[in-house]
Parts: sequence; C-alpha cells; structure tokens
Amino acid sequence: MPPRDNPTARQARLGSELRKLRDRAGKTAKEAAGLISTDQAKISHIEAGRIGISEDRIRRLATFYACDDEALIAALCEIAREHRGQHWWDEYRGVLAPGFLDIAETEHHAVAFRGLQGVTFPGVLQTRAYAEALFASHIPPLPDAEVQVRVEHRMKRREIFNQADPPRFLAIIHEAALRMRVGGRKTARDQLEDLMHASELPWLTLRVIPFTSEDFVEATQTVLYAAGKVPQLDTVHIDTPFGGRFLDSEADLARYRTLLDLAERASLDPEESRQFIHHIAREL
Repeated sequence: MPPRDNPTARQARLGSELRKLRDRAGKTAKEAAGLISTDQAKISHIEAGRIGISEDRIRRLATFYACDDEALIAALCEIAREHRGQHWWDEYRGVLAPGFLDIAETEHHAVAFRGLQGVTFPGVLQTRAYAEALFASHIPPLPDAEVQVRVEHRMKRREIFNQADPPRFLAIIHEAALRMRVGGRKTARDQLEDLMHASELPWLTLRVIPFTSEDFVEATQTVLYAAGKVPQLDTVHIDTPFGGRFLDSEADLARYRTLLDLAERASLDPEESRQFIHHIAREL
C-alpha cells in the first residue's frame, strides 16, 4: 500500500508519539526498523502518519523504547485500529477540506474541552442560522452548496454532547463575541438564547470575559484545548488567518493551559455569565 498523501490529525499524532518514544529512548530509526523487520524509510513514513502500523508492532516498539505506560500504549493501539469509513465525518472526505474532518475527529475522541473565543461562538455551540451567516460572509464568497455542506457538518459536530456520557466543555467567551450581530439582530438574539439554554446542561460550563476586565487582554486567539484519554494525547487547535493548526508539543500544551487558566480567572463565574448574556440578549 502506498504512503498516504494526507494523513488525518489522529494518524499523524500516532506517528509523532511513536517518534517521541523513540527519541526519549535514544534509539535510531535504523534500530527501530531492524526490530520490526522493515527499512528505515518505512519507519519515517510510520512516524509521519503516512503508513499505518499494527498493534503488535506498537507494543514491540514500546518495549524496545522501555515504555511501560500501559494507558498510553493502549491509547496508541486504539488509534491504530481506527480506519476510514467508520465515523460520520468520513462521508465528507473529498467534499470538505481535511481540516474540517480533523476537528470533528479531535472532538469525537476527546474526554473534555476548554475553549477560548474572542469574536465568534464555539463551533459546537453555534445555531444553524449563525453558522450559515458566518460561512456566507466568507471572502471570496462560497457557492451556496458549499455553505450548506459546511453548515451541515458543523451541526453534526454537536452530536458529541448527545452521548450518554458527553465530554465536559468549559467555554470561555469574550463579550465581543456576544455583541457581534452575526446574521442580524434576530439571529444574534436566537444564538444568545440558545447559549443560555445550553449553559443549564451539566456538560457545559460557560464563562464570559467582559470588556471591563483589566486582567486579560488577549482576546484575539481562538483556542480549543482537547483533553485526550491520556495526558500525552492532549491537543490544542487554534484558528489562524491561514487556517486551523493542531499543536501537541509539551511546550505548546503548557503555554495554552496557562493562557486558558488566565482567561478563566479573568472571567465572570457561571451564574454571573448567564445573567450577563441575558442582559445582552434583552438589549437586542
């Protein structure tokens, strides 16, 4: 089977974690290749996510790398068992850009989230009308069919919270996002009311950073911190003018945990936040 041209974020993460284990053990790619009877080029492809790897080989490499973290090994084996076509977002492969599929995949496998939003609402908390207005404002304009398929994909992402044991989500939203009249007055008001309803559900903790906050001024970044089944698989997704990026280095994870901690301390508590949103909705 030829190497994949576009590995998913999870496939790439499996490879990068195997690379981290090899580096920590001080082993070369040539040594790893010799252990599993392959060549050095294939090890490079595995570590880049371009080629899959069996559970047996993962366990053999983990032993060779002196990794005795069974929870991590089991989580890596779980990724190795995944295949295209088993999840709902696979039906959008070849229809939407890979980044859309990767964010849905990341959310599906996370056990908890923390998010920071400066000027828009979190994707999984957006109403259909709000999402339509956002995608319709794309420059250059998107064809109507493209707008609708993006909206449909975004609505399906919300299904993660309909599970028997949904992931917990701490959503920190700046007042600027609450006051943006995306889609007009009615759409903006309906979005605020939908957010207030969601804030009463047990899986969502909603906190607002008001304009009056003097303790937190970094309101430009859109950050989603997805906690994995083991801490080593935590992932940060950030939106940039050039598209979304996934970060997983220990330094990046620590940096964004600190940023989110600062944002949480600067925000209103959940009850104050609900009252604040209610007040803005009434103004509309």
